[in-house]
Amino acid sequence: MRIGIVREIHPEERRVAASPGAAKRLIDQGFEVVLESGAGDKASYPDSAYEELGVAVETDTAKVWSSDLVIKVRPPAELVGPAYRNSEHEVDLLKEGGSLISFIFPAQNGELVERLTEKGVTTLAMDCVPRISRAQKLDALSSMANIAGYRAVVEAAQDFGSFFTGQFTAAGKVPPAKVLVIGAGVAGLAAIAAAKGLGAIVRAFDTRAAVKDQVKSLGGEFLEIQFDESGEGGGGYAKVMSKEFIEAEMALFYEQAKEVDIVITTALIPGKRAPTLWPERHVKAMKPGSVVVDLAAEQGGNCAVTEPGKKVVVGGVTVIGYRDLPSRMANVASDLYGTNIAHLLDDMGKAEGFKVDTDDEVVRGSLVTHEGETTWPPPPPPKPKPK
Repeated sequence: MRIGIVREIHPEERRVAASPGAAKRLIDQGFEVVLESGAGDKASYPDSAYEELGVAVETDTAKVWSSDLVIKVRPPAELVGPAYRNSEHEVDLLKEGGSLISFIFPAQNGELVERLTEKGVTTLAMDCVPRISRAQKLDALSSMANIAGYRAVVEAAQDFGSFFTGQFTAAGKVPPAKVLVIGAGVAGLAAIAAAKGLGAIVRAFDTRAAVKDQVKSLGGEFLEIQFDESGEGGGGYAKVMSKEFIEAEMALFYEQAKEVDIVITTALIPGKRAPTLWPERHVKAMKPGSVVVDLAAEQGGNCAVTEPGKKVVVGGVTVIGYRDLPSRMANVASDLYGTNIAHLLDDMGKAEGFKVDTDDEVVRGSLVTHEGETTWPPPPPPKPKPK
């Protein structure tokens, strides 16, 4: 069985679906692996690094896409230019009845799902892997969120005009930076750890009280409001809160806006636009020179003035809405993502026993199209029998 690692065509994408090390894992599982030439260049993985480990390198794009299984990072997209043999879309290059593993985001990409169904492709979405204990090793969303949270602090430090750690200098004392992280999921916790590691005073807020101990274990202060409402949602995400809770939350954030130097927002709700948690009023309340990093920019943004993909300055406050933070650390991101895929294929039987087992909770949850049918969303799990 042959796996094709294709080159990403999105202009902001630097990642590749598997590092040389991850590709070697696939070879060790019995797969034949072929790489589209140059696919790893932007992640600092030259063709030669793959060839040394037994990966075949192919210059013909169509040949790589005709593999039994194609792995990539971004969802398949429209093609531009004469190099694709009159194909209009990356899906057109897939082998009929073949398989694809990629980020898909089916809730936002209905037309893409239709194309994949019509092509008869078996599609496994890395963004749909169920968040259960045994699937942690192939949870690519968490892998990328971890990188994004860390990188958010790096980007904030680049635009913040002072130290994170407090300093005693010949000219006097410089106070440490004050950082507020909104949302203490994987990305938020990574941001807390990174900011604390640089010496900042870190505060965090999350609607889920269950994460309080995690925030405190990283050295952060957990902010709370006196309101009896749980924010626990499905799959480890927060749920939409009541109007009254949101009003209390906004009041807390407004007071914080006057004090903090850096705000990192990470709040997402599956299948919906990101909630607006940092309105323009809050931005205007911040000190000139402050920084907001909005990790929800691609889903509409948590900050009202975020421009997705851009860095803007509003009233002296820098607002960063980059959509490619994991891609800005493409080397490690590619390695982690490829390792997540290798774990998935290991669970699916490797090359010799490869099987799409629809009775397997992880496979069924990730399966978007199969045998000419759209299989997403998966059926809800059976309810436990009453005692």
